[in-house]
Amino acid sequence: MVGGYICYGMMMELGMGIWVAGAAAIVGAGIVAVITERFAYRPIRERTSLTLYLLIASMGVSIVIENLFVIVVGGRFRAIPPVLPQSPITIAQGITISVFDITTFVIAIVFLLGLQLFLRKTRWGLAIRAAACDLRIAGLMGVNVGLLIGIVFLVAGGLAAVGGIFLAMRYTLFPQLGAITIKAFVAAVIGGLGSLPGAVAGSFILGLAEMLSAGFISSQMRDIVVFSLLVITLLVRPAGLFGKQISDKV
Repeated sequence: MVGGYICYGMMMELGMGIWVAGAAAIVGAGIVAVITERFAYRPIRERTSLTLYLLIASMGVSIVIENLFVIVVGGRFRAIPPVLPQSPITIAQGITISVFDITTFVIAIVFLLGLQLFLRKTRWGLAIRAAACDLRIAGLMGVNVGLLIGIVFLVAGGLAAVGGIFLAMRYTLFPQLGAITIKAFVAAVIGGLGSLPGAVAGSFILGLAEMLSAGFISSQMRDIVVFSLLVITLLVRPAGLFGKQISDKV
C-alpha cells in the first residue's frame, strides 16, 4: 500500500515516469519498513523471544498505517494511470492475454530470481539463511543481527512495493490494499515458511483454488476455500510443502 501511494504521488503530483516513480516507491517502502522494524518490532524482540507478540504488533502497525493514510490522503479509491498497452494479445483462437499480465509475470520472475540469487550467492544472503535457522547462534558467530534484520525489512518492504504498484495498476489504490498480504501469508504457510520455492508453489495453488472455486462454485466461496486450505495444511502437513522445521511452524 505504501509503495502504491508513493508511486501514485510521484506520477500524479510530480509528473514522473513509471520507472522513476516505481524505483522511488521501492526505496521509500523499504525505508518505511526499516523504520517500522526499528520502532515497533525491535523493542519487543529485545524483551522477549515469543514471536506471537511480534505477530500481534504487526497487526497493530498495519491498522495504524492504514488509518494514517485515511487521515492524510483520504479513503477514496485512486487509479494509477495506464502505462502499458491495454489491447490483448491473441495466443490462439479464443485464447487471449493482456500485455499487463505478461509484464507482471516477467517482472515477478525477475524479482524472484534476484531474491533467490541474493539469498544463495551473497554473504548477507548466507547470514539471513543462518539467522532463519537460529538467530541467537548467528549472532554468536559474529553476524550483526540488528543490521541483518534491517536489511531483511528493507528488501521485504521493497518487494511489497512492487506488488502494491501492480495491484494499484490492475485494480485501484486505497488504504486497505495491504490486506491482501493475509492471503500471501496463507500461501507461504501452504508452501512452507522460509522456502522461496514453497511460497511460489503455495501462491499458484492458492490462485488456482480461488479461480476454480469462483468459476465452478461461487465467488463468495473463495475465502472459505482459501482458509480451508490453510486449516487442512496445518492439520496434515504443518511445515507446508517445502518446510522442514515442523515444531516451529506449528
